[in-house]
Amino acid sequence: MGDARRFLTIDGEFQMIHGRLTQATIAYETLGELNEAKDNAVLILTGLSASAHVASNEEDRTAGWWEDVVGPGKPIDTHRYFVICICSLGSFFGSTCPASTDPNTGDSYRLSFPVLTLEDVAHGAKCVVDYLEISRLHSVVGASMGGMSTLAFALMYPSAAHSMLNISAGANSQPFGIALRSLQRELVCNDPKWLNGEYPFDEQPQEGMRLARKLGMISYRSAQEWRDRFGRERVTDDDALGHSNPFGMHFEIESYLSSRARSFMDAFDANCYLYLSRAIDLFDAADHGGSLQLAINKLGIERATVLGVQSDFLFLPDQQRELKNAMSSADIEVDFEILDSIQGHDSFLVDMNRFRPAISRHFNYES
Repeated sequence: MGDARRFLTIDGEFQMIHGRLTQATIAYETLGELNEAKDNAVLILTGLSASAHVASNEEDRTAGWWEDVVGPGKPIDTHRYFVICICSLGSFFGSTCPASTDPNTGDSYRLSFPVLTLEDVAHGAKCVVDYLEISRLHSVVGASMGGMSTLAFALMYPSAAHSMLNISAGANSQPFGIALRSLQRELVCNDPKWLNGEYPFDEQPQEGMRLARKLGMISYRSAQEWRDRFGRERVTDDDALGHSNPFGMHFEIESYLSSRARSFMDAFDANCYLYLSRAIDLFDAADHGGSLQLAINKLGIERATVLGVQSDFLFLPDQQRELKNAMSSADIEVDFEILDSIQGHDSFLVDMNRFRPAISRHFNYES
């Protein structure tokens, strides 16, 4: 397996909202070709746990996290568009993060890493766009945390994108989501192995990460999907049943959550998770104007597509409707749709029968 990542190291200081980094690095991948006019670039900003590997390519043929959406002949067609996918600043997949070495001290940043915001994520992405000498993107795209980062990008750099595709996100985090992520962070920080962020990197606070991920997975899908997918099916594996523990796993849904949690805790750094989780809570588009409407009035995009899912209770459809209404009031042409999917917040990753046509409409608008 190859590595398609590119790395931009920014000379000098990288200014953040709440601090600065020295020689920050932003990892990214590209697909397709930039045309001579440099007006076919699409910037994709990711969710909390996603890497820059959005789709397979000649250098890395492993499936990407949005394999069904990005590629030749797909909704974001790499025969037409030059796609840039950014590894968020603070993430564990190549960009500078709490696990990285601070060049000023020679030690890992850990909790000395500045408080992270989605504006910082957007700033890192803009550094890559500028490095590639792209003055105006065809579109900036993001879902979940990536949708909020996309909004931060467009608010900070009003002339940097012609259009926006914003999926399953909102102008800010609502109390339910904040409460959920607060509990997830508490589970990690209360793991005895977290050691106030000073754990050895090969001895992660796995129990805290496991429980946080299980709670996250429950919020990413809907009760209807759990019912239709698992019902009350029982675990049949004797080892999984844990006969010595009367409170062990007895249902398939328990086994599924446990499996997904294990794969996450083996692939992600705990401090990075904490920083990104808090960044989601901190974002509020109104900070860029005094109110949401005043902020949206400053956007330089000409059109937008805002998509949500009826069964999403992490970012409710009302939050996408709020974005749509603010953009319409700012005379931005908006295509708005709440999709009838049962897969909840994660629908944009799994319900391709609904999302592919909706995304295609955004990119075929001018055709």
